[in-house]
Amino acid sequence: MLALCLSIFCSFAQKTKTKNLIIVTLDGMRWQEVFRGADSSLIHSKYTEDKEDVRKKYWANSAVQRRKLLFPFLWNTLAVQGQIYGNQDLGNKDMLANPYRFSYPGYNEIFTGFPDPRMNTNDPITNPNQNVLEFITKQKGFEGKVVAFSSWERFPQILNTHRSGVPVYAGYTNLKNKDANQRLKYLNELQHDVPHYLGDSTRLDFITYEFSKEYLKQYKPRVLYIAFDETDDMAHAGNYKFYLERAKQEDGYIESLWKMIQADPFYKDSTTLLITCDHGRGEQPLDKWRDHGADVKGAENTWFAVLGPDSPASGEIKTTTTTYHKQLAQTMAALLGLDFKSNAGHEVGEAIQTVFK
Repeated sequence: MLALCLSIFCSFAQKTKTKNLIIVTLDGMRWQEVFRGADSSLIHSKYTEDKEDVRKKYWANSAVQRRKLLFPFLWNTLAVQGQIYGNQDLGNKDMLANPYRFSYPGYNEIFTGFPDPRMNTNDPITNPNQNVLEFITKQKGFEGKVVAFSSWERFPQILNTHRSGVPVYAGYTNLKNKDANQRLKYLNELQHDVPHYLGDSTRLDFITYEFSKEYLKQYKPRVLYIAFDETDDMAHAGNYKFYLERAKQEDGYIESLWKMIQADPFYKDSTTLLITCDHGRGEQPLDKWRDHGADVKGAENTWFAVLGPDSPASGEIKTTTTTYHKQLAQTMAALLGLDFKSNAGHEVGEAIQTVFK
């Protein structure tokens, strides 16, 4: 049976139409807002200033209406043409396999397919596990065509840039390509001049987005990873209005990128977009929406969405099944017709077959 399944999978993977992959993460973005839209309890709580303004922008009588107000691209385009997983109200679960439920362990799980118990810190330790981006960049046709841009400064360690060879432009790192266009050179200067609202290590998501967009235009990477951060920052700060605003802003960034991709002959109809988060957040008691971690119930609940030529338009997945983030690394590889096997000997979660035709 195992041999038959592997045979079917390998044959299936070879027929994928996906030639390029765009991965986007929204740090700490709760499944509750993704599927239900703005939360009335939080709007009317101490965590929301300008309550009436927030109600005007994000409130409607039904969850379907509210989520479209908050994530117009996700629900008006991606959920129509692609797939979205993790609506626990319908019994569809997407979850972390790691027990720690915070950022470094979450990103390690997503990209290595391995919820390593050693990865239980946000400190700048070098990740010993091979990640799927590292694997892809060593495959024929992908050499030098895999890149990552992140707002949070920890990604060079998470993706182990020294070993992997994957360029990771994190925090306030400058792009040093000598042939970079004028816009990219300007962004090198601009990122240091804009207010450092998130501290001196984590840059604004706007800068990360602009770098990613301009790099995409000039260098045509085949795999691009974009890691946004501000949703998590605003939640920890207890500012629900800004949390919602950053979520809608990032939805708009993704929409702009997708339109650019579909207008570019290099990417059009041969690119898959995968969107997810690194962990969930609490829900009860209400104050726990700010938090996540091993002791926060519900922080293990996540979500992901996919749009591309190999993913049928199934929309919101309503089956009572459970997927895990440890499956995303192999899913990314399989979309590109590859089989991710770690050379470090660690396990890799199996690909999510429903993503494919």
